[in-house]
Amino acid sequence: MTSPRSSSALDERAETAARAARPGRRLPPLVRYVAIRLGLSLLLLVGVTIVTFVLTNLVPGDPVIAALGQRAADDPKIVEAYRAAQGLDQPLVVQYFLYLGHLLQGNLGTSIGTRNPVVQDLGYAFPATAELAVFAIVVAVVVGLVLAVVAALRRNRFSDQLIRAISVVGISVPTFWLAVAAYFLFFFVLHWTPGSGRLSPIYDAPPRVTGLFTVDALLAGQPDVAADAFAHLVLPGSVLAVYTLGLLVRFARSSILDVLNQDYVRAARAKGLSSGRVVVAYLLRGALLPILTIVGLAFGSLLSGAVLTEQVFAWGGIGQYAFRAATSLDLPSIMGVGLVVGVVYITVNFVIDLVYGFVDPRVRVG
Repeated sequence: MTSPRSSSALDERAETAARAARPGRRLPPLVRYVAIRLGLSLLLLVGVTIVTFVLTNLVPGDPVIAALGQRAADDPKIVEAYRAAQGLDQPLVVQYFLYLGHLLQGNLGTSIGTRNPVVQDLGYAFPATAELAVFAIVVAVVVGLVLAVVAALRRNRFSDQLIRAISVVGISVPTFWLAVAAYFLFFFVLHWTPGSGRLSPIYDAPPRVTGLFTVDALLAGQPDVAADAFAHLVLPGSVLAVYTLGLLVRFARSSILDVLNQDYVRAARAKGLSSGRVVVAYLLRGALLPILTIVGLAFGSLLSGAVLTEQVFAWGGIGQYAFRAATSLDLPSIMGVGLVVGVVYITVNFVIDLVYGFVDPRVRVG
């Protein structure tokens, strides 16, 4: 008869043998979660290159005429030489792999409109949009969360009804109409804000470091230029923030109301915790995941460029660059903008997924 001690020893040996027979240890949940999300993001990036390439080739119009002009395109020898140089005489599959090879080398082609490398054009346009997007999302998040908390805590009262009405108006009003109306009112009528563009004509652009005029001006020790750049940023940034603010108020209010009825929130209030601590540590934290989703999608949309708003304010960002490329059939620029938009959304979603994993351990374990 086997004693309990010998039985436990046999169990330990069996467990040790089983561990040794395993091919390797499993990765920690967080590392595995990040690796999976990174792999999915890379697959999505490949998909974006395919979609961008295919959709661009479906655009009506001849890229040869757009690149060479009608007179040169009437010469068959010039057309044949151009197609051979650009790989346009190859099958679409071969053209795609040529395009992919150029992408891996950081070559997005040459813009037909500006005659500059598309990478260079996007390098100047994207920071302008990023500066606008950061301002807009900060305004929308700060103001939106405050209004959402007030509306949730004062449910069905006058202040709640007023905030909900404001959010509906923010979602419903077309952004391009709001941009024109705001520009006319605050610049032409009231003279509260400066005109279009990123700087007043009396100032030169600060030395380029980040491409963000407010940041670069401060880095260069030019506070007057930074103040002027910020003044130009306020009106278009606020216009873009209105829609995001309205959307965020509706979703955040609903999420906070769901958390408000949870037992742990009632227990926190019963302990005598201050209202501010209950709101920050319990309400907002419990409602954080859906709020992050809205903020991430809104920020990705803003980074992709607000075409009409940038046109109204002559901002010179991705949106205005995309508009000019589309109206002139500048295919290299269109493909470059499409790729940037795809990369922006993939990157933002990847970051949001990572934040999910840190905020809620159940996400990464699952």
